[in-house]
Amino acid sequence: MNKRTILKHRRLMAILALLLLAVAAICWWIWERNGAYGFHVLARRGGTYWVNVNPDDARLSPGMRVALSVPVPTASAGPMTWQEREQGFEVAELPVMVDGRELDRILLARIDSARYRFVVRNAPAGDKGIDEWERAVPQARLIVNGSFFGLKGLPDTPFISEGTVMGPSKYNARAGAFVADQNGAGVRDLRDGNWRQALAGASNAMVSYPLLIGDDGQTHVKTDSGWLANRSFVAQDRQGRIIIGTTRDAFFSLARLAQFLKESPLDLKVALNLDGGPLACQSVRFPGYERKLYALWESQMVDNQVKLLRWPLSDATWAMAVVLTVEPKSD
Repeated sequence: MNKRTILKHRRLMAILALLLLAVAAICWWIWERNGAYGFHVLARRGGTYWVNVNPDDARLSPGMRVALSVPVPTASAGPMTWQEREQGFEVAELPVMVDGRELDRILLARIDSARYRFVVRNAPAGDKGIDEWERAVPQARLIVNGSFFGLKGLPDTPFISEGTVMGPSKYNARAGAFVADQNGAGVRDLRDGNWRQALAGASNAMVSYPLLIGDDGQTHVKTDSGWLANRSFVAQDRQGRIIIGTTRDAFFSLARLAQFLKESPLDLKVALNLDGGPLACQSVRFPGYERKLYALWESQMVDNQVKLLRWPLSDATWAMAVVLTVEPKSD
């Protein structure tokens, strides 16, 4: 081997070593910042990014394009019918109507907590989307995304899963919480800030925000941020039943969702927002009946510019680090 060949070989080895160091540094940074969740995000959907779009851009959903018009038209509830799939568990779909046409639809479940148990679950590795959760919890009649989580997939709010306390120990909660124990479940208005008392004795619970409808019967989202997304919420009606809903499209900002729910025929006493966007998926499974939604949509308004959330692997489903499952109580 001549001297020139040896030099080329050494240069190549040096370049490869630098590339390996760069890859190792990137992997270390991802692990320190996001843990296993970050690697699964990259493997699952290739990452996430925002693109600037016009309000009438075809990449937005039909509901989003109408919601971005000025002024935003008022939505009203279309006709709906509850259907009992099992004793104590009903399903329905509530059309969201604007100028006589349907722009969105809320997939609903109404549950008697005396007959069903509610479990709050966390998969911080980011390896479970709605399909994987179905396989992991085959007994679940309903699976829906839960409250907010941090960069490493761990709960970002006070949280109890099957008696295990998670999330921050210090937290300024002024919105609401979903709380369940062996005797039932409910949504708590936390405007007094006492979340520890609200969660005391719970086997499953999660604090979330914002409170859409409070115990006073009023909406509690005062500012319309222009954030549009698939939405999920958990609520309690005036008969004490738990109502869980997920929007099929992304017509609603939080403020307009709160107002719509207040005026809807659901007769809600209190309603709490859950995390939104492409992870706001829902699955309902009974013998002879299945309903599943893969969420897709999220956009924000930043300095009067619409930004749409995108990801490289467009056919990928999102991981759900926090979910709420509804399961039959064992006899």
